[in-house]
Formats: sequence, C-alpha cells, structure tokens
Amino acid sequence: MRPEARPGTETILVVENEDPVRELILDVLRLHGYTVLAAADGTAAFEVAANYPGRIDLAIVDVVMPGMTGQVVARRLAAERPGLRILYVSGYTSEEVRGLGLPPGSANFLQKPFTIEALTDKVRDVLAAPPGGAVSG
Repeated sequence: MRPEARPGTETILVVENEDPVRELILDVLRLHGYTVLAAADGTAAFEVAANYPGRIDLAIVDVVMPGMTGQVVARRLAAERPGLRILYVSGYTSEEVRGLGLPPGSANFLQKPFTIEALTDKVRDVLAAPPGGAVSG
C-alpha cells in the first residue's frame, strides 16, 4: 500500500467472470483493508448480496459477462441496496462501453488492464463521491 493511501474500511462486492482477474482484485482490495465479497456472475452476485447481512458500499462489476450484462446486474443491486456505488470495469474502451449501453457520464469506469494503483485510486474516488454520482476520469 502506498504511504499516502489510507486503508479502506468499506465492503466491496466484486462481480467478475474471469477467475484470475477476480482473484487479483480481491487480493488487492483485501491488502488495502477492504472487506470483499466475490461473485463470478450476476446470479451469484444477487445471492451473495441477499445473504450478506451488512452494508455493501461498492460493487465492482464487469461490463461484459455471460448470461447478463454488468448494467443489468448493477441496476438490480443498486435497487436492492440503496446508496450502493458502482464501478464498472471492462477490457473495452470507455467509448466502446458506451456503445454497449452505458450512457456517457453516468458510470464510473476503469479500463482493463489496470494497475494496482489505478484500481485503488478509482475505488477510493468512487467511495468518496456522493451515491449515484459519477466520478470523472
């Protein structure tokens, strides 16, 4: 952890269908103090969220997954968990992602591949923003 980075205390649900990517994100977030929950797809994400009794502060959701898009997953999770913040991740560029249905300016987005620093900085930025607000960049 960078000296200037403060440790996280929030709970984050990671919804990512690629096992190595999901495990890397989980490991990084754990090392930075976050409580992390994992799901390989939308169905698993809904089950994890329904069974977790505490607050979930952020969902990191892959935009393109088999079975159900990240946008569908994020909308349902946000409806079930008011105040939940969403960070979308994708191997697609932000322009390509907008073409997949994410409106410009409405989504927090991090393009894969990303560095550990980019991930932790973006997570902190999204958590610091008001619920429902988008973070620039």
